[in-house]
Amino acid sequence: MDPRLKQYLEATLKEVSIDCVIFGFHAGELKVLLLKWKGTDSWSLPGGRIYLDEAVNDAVIRILQERTGLKEIFLQQFYTFGETDRYKKFDPEVLMSKMEQTFGKHFYDEKYMKRNVSIGYMALVEFEQVMATPDWYTDECRWWEISAIPDLLFDHNYMIEMALKALRRQVSYQPIGYNLLPEKFTMPELQRLYETILGKQLDRRNFQKLVLSYDILEKLPEKRTGGAFKSPFLYRFDKEKYDRAVRSEILFTI
Repeated sequence: MDPRLKQYLEATLKEVSIDCVIFGFHAGELKVLLLKWKGTDSWSLPGGRIYLDEAVNDAVIRILQERTGLKEIFLQQFYTFGETDRYKKFDPEVLMSKMEQTFGKHFYDEKYMKRNVSIGYMALVEFEQVMATPDWYTDECRWWEISAIPDLLFDHNYMIEMALKALRRQVSYQPIGYNLLPEKFTMPELQRLYETILGKQLDRRNFQKLVLSYDILEKLPEKRTGGAFKSPFLYRFDKEKYDRAVRSEILFTI
């Protein structure tokens, strides 16, 4: 076993873990970052354990920095997963035997595979800024469209389902977009983001009127050029007003 991995396992809580649903918006699609386990064809969400001397939020920040390379990330705890049958979707012995071929025997505590509580965190990141990096257990880190997510290990498909519900609820009381869009964007691009998250089409005029009424956008003198249609104006978020709206949790009905 890699000495660094052994040291990590010995220094962490054994029965509490963190799993992260990292959302990124790219080319009109909402995507999720997934990891492929070494020596297998199995995928899961990024996650990890909490150091014995580490606060939970600090552990999440550390894990996300390691996976994405980003230091300032929107984070929100959305659910705690503690069902007794979280691992019923797969045969632990089959998965562990494959992993032991890579890391050696007893790299994982059998007790952990039978009973573990996981704290779910949701992260919103700008797709183009992410430097996706695998961890010790995995050899690939890839973005997947929501509609194409494979059958994941453990209860991670359910985690994504719960994270999406939390994100959709959030749209009702907080603005969304600062962490998912480039610095400059068009109104149609912002609307497409909301439509993708909510899973429904929105009226263009009503959407623009409503979003502008919240006074969190700055209209720029620049236009998006190069398209086949009329060049739309570019916007950006007023960071101070955006943060104030997020803190206030006003009714942000779209």
